[in-house]
Amino acid sequence: MKIAISVESTNDLTKDLLNQYDIKVIPYQFVLGNELYKDGEITTKEIFEYVDTKGVLPKTNALNEFEYTEYFESLLKDYDAIVHICLSSGLTSSCQNAINASKNVKNTFVVDSLSLSTGIGLLAIYARELANAGEEPSVIAEKVTARISKLQVSFVIERLDYLFKGGRCNSLQFFGANLLKLRPRIVVKDGKMTADKKYRGNMEKVVSKYCEETLYEFDTPDLERVFITYTTATPEMVESAKKALTDAGFKNIYETHAGCTIASHCGGNTLGILYFNYGE
Repeated sequence: MKIAISVESTNDLTKDLLNQYDIKVIPYQFVLGNELYKDGEITTKEIFEYVDTKGVLPKTNALNEFEYTEYFESLLKDYDAIVHICLSSGLTSSCQNAINASKNVKNTFVVDSLSLSTGIGLLAIYARELANAGEEPSVIAEKVTARISKLQVSFVIERLDYLFKGGRCNSLQFFGANLLKLRPRIVVKDGKMTADKKYRGNMEKVVSKYCEETLYEFDTPDLERVFITYTTATPEMVESAKKALTDAGFKNIYETHAGCTIASHCGGNTLGILYFNYGE
């Protein structure tokens, strides 16, 4: 059976990895000013310039049921079944729309990732490996769902104004963090983004401390692969993360750029490490 593994453009995998694992993508849409763009048609630099100039975030449009239905039906022209892995239902209504669409399209299974960015990418790669091993699509969906709880998805953020503009932190938190020059760690838990730690200092040192504490806290990783995913980052920030992950023993360290979704909500100099962790 030929199985399509599918995600939205919020997966943040590189084109090379998407091609290598034959992962199909349906793009999100963004409104920037008066213009509507598909994810990938605008850059994070353009988003940051727009926010700096206008003081407001671009608007993301949830994919509707009709768009998913058309997309799934187009995939079934070349595949026998589909396993689609959605951006967390805690962050978008798109996931429920995908589930609704799947009910009217044969052999289509939708998984709520309860995650974002390359957390979704990790699940999609796992799904492709299961498909290549001959698993049925329903079994792939079940095993991917079971693996969600093992994701370690977190980022450290230089500035809070994007989260503040997006309504994800209140004015008192924003004022206090800016005054003290705090850099929060954002973790994805139960499908939503929450801040659980705060760091001080320049971002190179913050990234080093963030990686050290995250690897200590989530200390039973799958060492096969890990992602360093960022909106923008200095070479020193990236090297700091690479050193920590190399020292931890990861075999494959992938560097990827976060797309418009993460950029719109977190701003520049946001960097995360993402991997499967098998501890409780």
